[in-house]
Amino acid sequence: MSEPHSKSISSNRVQDMIARESATFLNQHEKSISLAKQTQKNFLFGVPLHWMADWNTPVPLFVERAQGAEFTCVDGHRFIDFCLGDTGAMFGHSPAPVAKVLQSQSTQGYTTMLPTADAAAAGRALSERFGLPYWQMATTATDANRFALRWARAITGRKKLLVFNGCYHGTIDDVFVDLDAHDASAPATMRASLLGQVYDLTEFSDVVEFNDIQAVKAKLATNEFACVLTEPALTNCGMVLPAEGFLRELREACDATNTLLIFDETHTISAGYSGYTGICHAQDGFLPDMIVAGKAIAGGIPCAVYGMSENVAQRARAAKEAAPAGHSGIGTTLSGNMLTMALLATNLTEVATETAFNTMIARQTQLAAGMQKIIDQHELPWNVTQLGARSEFQFCPVSPRNGSEAELAMDDALERAVHLYLLNRGIMITPFHNMTLVCPDTSEAHIEQFLGAFAACLGELTA
Repeated sequence: MSEPHSKSISSNRVQDMIARESATFLNQHEKSISLAKQTQKNFLFGVPLHWMADWNTPVPLFVERAQGAEFTCVDGHRFIDFCLGDTGAMFGHSPAPVAKVLQSQSTQGYTTMLPTADAAAAGRALSERFGLPYWQMATTATDANRFALRWARAITGRKKLLVFNGCYHGTIDDVFVDLDAHDASAPATMRASLLGQVYDLTEFSDVVEFNDIQAVKAKLATNEFACVLTEPALTNCGMVLPAEGFLRELREACDATNTLLIFDETHTISAGYSGYTGICHAQDGFLPDMIVAGKAIAGGIPCAVYGMSENVAQRARAAKEAAPAGHSGIGTTLSGNMLTMALLATNLTEVATETAFNTMIARQTQLAAGMQKIIDQHELPWNVTQLGARSEFQFCPVSPRNGSEAELAMDDALERAVHLYLLNRGIMITPFHNMTLVCPDTSEAHIEQFLGAFAACLGELTA
């Protein structure tokens, strides 16, 4: 398959930009270079979490402070942040109401393994927002997905999980199964990059392409799947939106086979005040059986939630009561701690408001339209896909329909060149693919600065 940009951008030009921009970065970040030498001595891969070394920079970029839509690195350079912690800071860095409660709670206790009054406020806010009546806490979205899957298997008595090719649900083992983007007839396989996996995940996990409802129906017809776990729109393999009617038909296929439907809204909460779940309820009148959300849900501190319908909650209670006494394998000591509940309630009621979402979506619409206009002006066969406050420019003429199409549109070298170019001009986007996210503090001036740098980058690449 030829590269999607091959007629417009030469590989030599891409490599020249990478070399030049890498040198520029190193010249401008002496303190980051020095810190990188120090952390190499004490941290595996030189960083507290190895993902922090996955950016397109020659050395990690060390941050000094972050506020609103901006952050400053240790070398004093200011950046407009369109990554926002890969969604964790979707409502801005250190939102004022959350920061105020964090300060006041700091002397009132952190964890007791007992509920607080904030639990009542947070529970009401979650039920009102997403439409599901019962909730539980976790510390990360990975944990929440793992616990939701355990409940699904416990209450259905079934073992298998169905996911979509290219999905992302944190680091829960069960979802790392893939299809071959180059061979549609090839069977599902366990992801080759998964470290330390001791049994074949395909024994209990299966995978089909997103937007392929016939493939879903064929799998579910066996009546052996506990649940379908999916983002309402794929966001981590390159953005893939649901086709018209796909999610409604997915809901119907699950109902017909007594299979639970779980929406992971950790990223797709960007779609609106009630996430993509709100869109499905408003347009097609249905809800998932369970919802998972994390990262941004409490303003960027470690926190995740999962909710369930009345029917699922009744079945979960029955499964717990029928089980022998002992650890259920569900829950962690710090889940729902005092500090987390205070920040969750505050973020839901004072920060992640409908007004905030309206502002964010309007700003992203401006950014996405501007990017598409610049792409068209340079006659590049790229497109921009938007999901509320999130959008992504992709190296293909139309938005991908599934994970395989999204994978085939990727170009690591071109991606690195664009990311480095933008970063050296004060613009940060996600290190994984070309996603941009805006927060309530993202201004029109921020948007214009992004578009100016983006236009200059494409101008140099296509000159």
